[in-house]
Amino acid sequence: MMGAALAAGPVAAIAQRQAARRPNFVLILVDDLGWTDIGCYGSTYYETPHVDRLAAEGMRFTDGYAACAVCSPTRAAVMTGRYPARLGVTDWIRSRFQGGRIPADNKNPTEYVGGPNNKLLCPPNALWMELDEITIAEALKPVGYTCCHIGKWHLGPDDWYPEKQGFDYNIGGCDFGQPPTYFDPYRRQGQGDIPTLPPRKEGEYLTDREADEAVKFIRDHRDKPFFLYLANYAVHTPLQAKKDLIEKYKAKPPTNQKNPTYAAMIESMDDCVGRVLDALDELNLVDDTVVIFTGDNGGLLGPTDNAPLRSGKGFPYEGGIREPLIIRWPAVIRPGAVSHEPVTSVDFLPTLCEIAGVALPADRPIDGVSMVSHLRSNGRQGLGRDAIYWHFPHYRGDVVPYSIIRTGDWKLIKRYEGKPFELFNLREDLSETTDLSLAMPQKVGELDAKLQVALAAMNAKIPRPNPDHTPSKPQP
Repeated sequence: MMGAALAAGPVAAIAQRQAARRPNFVLILVDDLGWTDIGCYGSTYYETPHVDRLAAEGMRFTDGYAACAVCSPTRAAVMTGRYPARLGVTDWIRSRFQGGRIPADNKNPTEYVGGPNNKLLCPPNALWMELDEITIAEALKPVGYTCCHIGKWHLGPDDWYPEKQGFDYNIGGCDFGQPPTYFDPYRRQGQGDIPTLPPRKEGEYLTDREADEAVKFIRDHRDKPFFLYLANYAVHTPLQAKKDLIEKYKAKPPTNQKNPTYAAMIESMDDCVGRVLDALDELNLVDDTVVIFTGDNGGLLGPTDNAPLRSGKGFPYEGGIREPLIIRWPAVIRPGAVSHEPVTSVDFLPTLCEIAGVALPADRPIDGVSMVSHLRSNGRQGLGRDAIYWHFPHYRGDVVPYSIIRTGDWKLIKRYEGKPFELFNLREDLSETTDLSLAMPQKVGELDAKLQVALAAMNAKIPRPNPDHTPSKPQP
């Protein structure tokens, strides 16, 4: 009995502390991070001891997904718990230096777009996420949370910055989808500098600066609940890293992953995670803090290799949408737990709200599902969700508009131009090498019907035939 009482003591103390105050949240969202860019997800070239430690102390998800294969839609989904198709943010948002001009009426565009070379007219992408969307920060602030955004925002210009969406602090967030440069003063001709990150030490590496700011925020706000959204600009292009780390990886034998500059960027990102974890240790905040680590879309082909997943950023295959996902919640999650449940970006808001004891917004659909019961069961209890969805109604190089449904082990890619469907069984064919759509037309019809119903419920904008399309003439 005494042994049982002693064993229960630390757990009871943690529970008592958690009852006394709401837990802190640290959400780390890495840009363009591939599924196998992390050691605990299979990389032997990149070195990520701190992220690997996080996985060893928490739960690692094998089937974690970004809500889109490009960045802005995923970021909007993370913040709101709503699918990009419902938000109208279905492609990456063009910054002002890239031609993203704000209309005089301050309204997002609605007119379909497409030139004569396109068979389809596509819905316009938003230039910002609307302010009437409720973010994680806006949900948590009324119950006493201090909220800080650090790094990449990419959900609109000045009037739509993080501080307009519930954040008390905005350090580095603007309309940029990539930094001008990774070295202070973070300025590049034609793009300018990061307007919300004043230079302070010439040559300082951006990821190190983000780590400094994150640790300072944690130290300054350790005595009350906080939400830290650490959205590293890394590992997005431009590929730039510290010289000593580049030389380290030049000397390392390559695998299918072999870019030393990208590897150095990964290591700096991992160091940033390590500094945040060390600060939580030092301040005795580990037991009071839920840490989430994930990415916004698959790894960019060229700088990295997502094998065994097919393809990468921008594509509808697993390499474009499957992400590392790790959650540490001491006294709730068994260290080293592994989950095979499909989860996606929209699930973070309802999860954090339930942990904090905050009701979900009642005036709008929330597409995400809370993972709390799943986490408490160490991955044994499913989410009870029938399917998850993606919608990208745009052209992107050789990629044509598409939608996706995953239900169970089945994944259907629906294209609006060219070959209409691809069907894969992900349990048997993770690399998506065998298209079963012609062999299983009944399964295609079943999944397509379910997908169409879901897209209609989201008021998703579907590409239309282009009446002005001029087919290109074959070359003689």
